[in-house]
Amino acid sequence: MFAAEIISDAIPSLRADDTVQKALDRMNDFKLKHLPVVNEVTLLGLVSEDDLLNIDNHGTLLSDSAVNILNVFVLSNVHTYDVIRLLSQLKLTAVPVLDQQKNYLGLISINNMVNAVAEQYAVNEPGGIIVLEISNRDNSLAHIAQIVEADNAQVLSSYVNSFENSTRLEVTLKVNKTEITSLVASFERYDYLVKEVYNNTQIDDGSQERYDSFMNYLNV
Repeated sequence: MFAAEIISDAIPSLRADDTVQKALDRMNDFKLKHLPVVNEVTLLGLVSEDDLLNIDNHGTLLSDSAVNILNVFVLSNVHTYDVIRLLSQLKLTAVPVLDQQKNYLGLISINNMVNAVAEQYAVNEPGGIIVLEISNRDNSLAHIAQIVEADNAQVLSSYVNSFENSTRLEVTLKVNKTEITSLVASFERYDYLVKEVYNNTQIDDGSQERYDSFMNYLNV
């Protein structure tokens, strides 16, 4: 997924002849702390709520030298990972998107990004989640996928997390079914360390039995 695919059309940009107060009001309306300043299709930069609040006269125009303008943007063809990295590193709530000619296309807000990640990682799809701990020498996603497919399931999404000063990796899998007891057993049979399991409908923690007993009591 690329930046151009998750641009929001609902958030208008600011202009250089807008006031600090107008910028703050719009940030409040859209629950953002950053907004772009654009003249026609030219991005002048990004203004932040914290910087604007430090200006005593809220009638000051955004073109004034007292207004700090951040030179931050992404190109339309960058991957969502690059957008996430920029949002995280600079603690941004929005980032402008430009085309290859540096023309302003629109804005990616933090909410847009969360929705895109949810779609990319199949967060809203039903399924079970398995967290494996493996050695980086055994990091064969192909073999992991074979084990999943042998259990008549498919990998909806996966994520690999590394640890500093360690040869161990954590692999998080989401598969397209919630009855994953046999799949967990398959991983253990192949000597994978299963650290965590979520959404497994076959794990019996006694809650169903307690529920049935309570319903029987109500029917007496």
